[in-house]
Amino acid sequence: MKIKKKTFGVLSNGHKVSLFTVSNGEMSFSATNYGCTITSINLPGADGLPDDIALGYSTLEGYTRNPVFFGCVVGRFANRIKGARFSLAGKDYTLTSNDKANCLHGGNPGYHKALWKAEPFSNTREAGIVFRRTSPSGEQGFPGNLEMRVSYSLTRENDLIIRYHAKADEPTPVNLTNHTYFNLAGHASGSVDEHQIQLFADRYVPVDAEAIPTGELLEVAGTPFDFRSPKPIARDLERVPGGFDHCWEINRVGDALNPVAGVYEPKTGRAMTVYSTQPGVQFYSGNFLAGEIGKDGASYGKRAGFCLETQHFPDSPNRPDFPGSVILPGDTYRHETVWHFDFDER
Repeated sequence: MKIKKKTFGVLSNGHKVSLFTVSNGEMSFSATNYGCTITSINLPGADGLPDDIALGYSTLEGYTRNPVFFGCVVGRFANRIKGARFSLAGKDYTLTSNDKANCLHGGNPGYHKALWKAEPFSNTREAGIVFRRTSPSGEQGFPGNLEMRVSYSLTRENDLIIRYHAKADEPTPVNLTNHTYFNLAGHASGSVDEHQIQLFADRYVPVDAEAIPTGELLEVAGTPFDFRSPKPIARDLERVPGGFDHCWEINRVGDALNPVAGVYEPKTGRAMTVYSTQPGVQFYSGNFLAGEIGKDGASYGKRAGFCLETQHFPDSPNRPDFPGSVILPGDTYRHETVWHFDFDER
């Protein structure tokens, strides 16, 4: 296991930004402390040749813009909060309206535009980077100082592990996730329509025209949201206006790691399996990508990548019937997500 560190660039305030690359001899990933962002994942395919399967930018400058959240951590509350407001302990809180009238991924300032502290680590099982940041009380409109620790690590078995840890000194909603866009055929290979995906979920969270939950949890059976058996992403897309950008309730057995999703790309033989301790997963089919210029000048068009964002349900602070997302002083927010990668050998 190897970890390399280099300078990724310098921000306008003079702060240096680092880029870390972790390799197990077969696959590797890179991450920067700007936005706690995964910038690349290099994995061989059936032909033995590696491809970068994560959408992103070649330089720091791209990530200082990053309007589509490539690879970063989002919070304090990932996904949408209706009306950019919520009430907690008898007090009303107002957030940024950055998605129509709603708050998306915590609003402003985004965690993906912050410089995190970073330190590499390694042991006999894995190697990676620990990122730390404190979000001060009132940032984005949320109460309480939130001390966060996020780690990305790689094992010899091609597991990329994300661990989230947070504590607050006031009651506050917390919902952290990673927003990597995947294309298992390679980041510049075009549409992910033919990727075969399976979601280990019997129910999903229906939403209104602004992607805000209706409050129901509906069975996927007989709907285009039924991914209980693997099927191409594009198979039922025409039946879902705008494409998939919905949360599924993971079929959980306890609070340990549970299977979330399986993805297979038939041309390259690459596969990905997702496990998580979270109650939900937001499957996003890249509907709003519209020619964003990324690595090596690649143009990322509609559905050039997909996201599997393990998380709590959207608008949970306003939905007491959803799994609780508020942590109290003395509580520890602790979640883990594993991306396991495989490839056919021909």
